[in-house]
Amino acid sequence: MKLLRGLTIAGAAALLSGCDLVLMSPSGDVAVQQRNLIVGSAVLMLAVVVPVILATFWFAWRYRAANEEATYRPEWEHSTILELFIWAIPLAIIVILGALAYVYSHKLDPFNSLTRIAPGEPVPTDVQPLVVDVVATEWKWLFIYPKQNIAVVNELAAPVNRPIKFNLTSTTMMDSFFIPALAGQIYTMPGMQTQLHAVINKPGVYKGFSANYSGHGFNGMKFKFHGLSDADFDQWVAKVKAQGSDLSRAVYKELAVPSTNAPITYYSGVAPDLYHDILNRCLEPHQTCMKDMMDRPNVKEGEGGEHQHMDMSMHTGGTMPMHGAVQQNQG
Repeated sequence: MKLLRGLTIAGAAALLSGCDLVLMSPSGDVAVQQRNLIVGSAVLMLAVVVPVILATFWFAWRYRAANEEATYRPEWEHSTILELFIWAIPLAIIVILGALAYVYSHKLDPFNSLTRIAPGEPVPTDVQPLVVDVVATEWKWLFIYPKQNIAVVNELAAPVNRPIKFNLTSTTMMDSFFIPALAGQIYTMPGMQTQLHAVINKPGVYKGFSANYSGHGFNGMKFKFHGLSDADFDQWVAKVKAQGSDLSRAVYKELAVPSTNAPITYYSGVAPDLYHDILNRCLEPHQTCMKDMMDRPNVKEGEGGEHQHMDMSMHTGGTMPMHGAVQQNQG
């Protein structure tokens, strides 16, 4: 019996040794708040689960057939105290969980700008967020830094303790942008834009990947996120500019062709309005941008056989702190 117990413990330890508990030990303030919400909710639910499990074993032991000291009441049918325990405690927990979900759903809305970079540290008034435009392609990540006028495939970097604003879209199918150490996952969809505001508080190299299956190259949609000091970030930008080539529209079209396990690639310049046109699906000169199509009024078919034009509207979905939401395309 002892040998079996030892083998079980050793096997469990071997399996858990490969687990990455980054979700329980994140390095970004948004992810920390999400971790706290998960832990708090789990503890509240265990307040019901654990007593029920313990009571099950206690009742089985207490009222076993061999225990003649236990009171036998075959006609028992009601206990006010027991009813209070059965209904009042779970009801109170549901109310508390509902309040937590409501508060944190708004507090951690991925579309909301950050109000703090760490507990007790509000965002400095003179600090602007780092803007990164994210494009999920088949099967690689393209990160465009509009202010720095650079772009990188499958590598991401940001200064420590500086808010980051991600604008996200995808080319052909839904993906999920996820850096567990930074914040919860956020979905991307073609022709639509989602946003994520986050901050990294500790220097380091963190894993990023797609958390939504998108075809046979899905497993290769991985990248490294570098949390850097301001000076190191400036050096990283300089390296990208020195080693990269120009990301023209023709180059982007080649990049967007499906490929697996794409290498890290640097671009020292980005074609004007490239992200805007990717989002609005108007990379070709003859194409009308979706934003312009939505701004057109309805034109009904006339006597001359004119074609009817329909407004293309996209609906705004709800937002969740762990998953994100679809936002109306603002172009």
